[in-house]
Amino acid sequence: MPRVPANVCEPKGFRMILYDACRATFGMTDLLRRAQGQTFEAFGLGPEECPYEVVASGAFWRHRDYGRSFAQSVLIVAAPIKRAYIWDLVPSSSAIRYILHQGFHVHLLEWLPAETTSEYGLAECAESISECVARISSRRTSAKTFLMGHSLGGTLAAIFAASQPDSIRGLVLLSTPLCFKPESSRFRDALVSLIPAGLLDAAPCPGSLLSHMSALASPDTFIWSRIADAMASVADIHAREIHGRVERWALDEVPLSGELVRQLIEWLYRENRFCVGNLKIGNKRIGPVTLTTPTLAAVNVDDDVAPIVSVKPFIDAMPIKDVRIVEIPGETGVCFQHLGVLIGRKTRAAVWPEIVSWMDSHADPRAPARRSLNEHVDGH
Repeated sequence: MPRVPANVCEPKGFRMILYDACRATFGMTDLLRRAQGQTFEAFGLGPEECPYEVVASGAFWRHRDYGRSFAQSVLIVAAPIKRAYIWDLVPSSSAIRYILHQGFHVHLLEWLPAETTSEYGLAECAESISECVARISSRRTSAKTFLMGHSLGGTLAAIFAASQPDSIRGLVLLSTPLCFKPESSRFRDALVSLIPAGLLDAAPCPGSLLSHMSALASPDTFIWSRIADAMASVADIHAREIHGRVERWALDEVPLSGELVRQLIEWLYRENRFCVGNLKIGNKRIGPVTLTTPTLAAVNVDDDVAPIVSVKPFIDAMPIKDVRIVEIPGETGVCFQHLGVLIGRKTRAAVWPEIVSWMDSHADPRAPARRSLNEHVDGH
């Protein structure tokens, strides 16, 4: 009778076998969910992105450029989970189009699916952001860009900004968690309890596995409030359409870097290294005290993924006074409240003008007036 390897009988070895089995199963689930998403798209609920040019790329990222002006630039760092088109879902609910029509030169850094190799983590993401920032700055001597991110894209942007604070003009964080101490959010506590320490490795992690874990960690956010939003949107044609398009986006699963997922869960969510100032990027330990860039953070009061308690302790610990938190209410027709800041109609009308005004007040005075570019971006 063949012998069972000793390490399989150990709790950790058994957990790893179960995790590998789950990863294989959810890899197939990714394919099924993407096929479901294609069905949504067949009914006219796919993304309608505006034109862009890929000006640079790496092993796991692409740099999109949406304009060719010398206006003040904004670099958006997409979240590594799912697709970047949530920023440009449809013309009526597009953060990218809004920023373009305000006369800014928009760039976006998107992360490519980790199909085979995924041995990159937070430091490599920060290096990729650094490359894009340097490329934008090279357009004009000493021209600095704004850095903007949503959710974990904002977390990556903040990590880069804390490591190179003088390389950008300002940081705009949208529903971005920065503090992961215990009891900072129910989502954080549940996620950490669901994933045992030492379980994750560097192999690609199916997107649907993370979606499943997120739903288990916060069913109110990812299941019940989603159903409630669908019901509340029935009588509103616009809200119903946007909800359907977000459902299509949610099905667009892609595999993530296993090493990145491991570092996000272990270093940030479990150990809170960034907020306590013990996150090492390159040869530098970073945290709130090293983030000296002017910063604006928008927080949805109904968002359990990035509540105010996951943002304010970090912001309060920053050594500069030029920081600001804007609290925004939840709204109907966004499917997930976590996405409200990007696609919500009320937020677009009330909060985005405030974000633009803040960027105007911190913009490069040598950049052309953004109003002169409105005619250029109307074509988008």
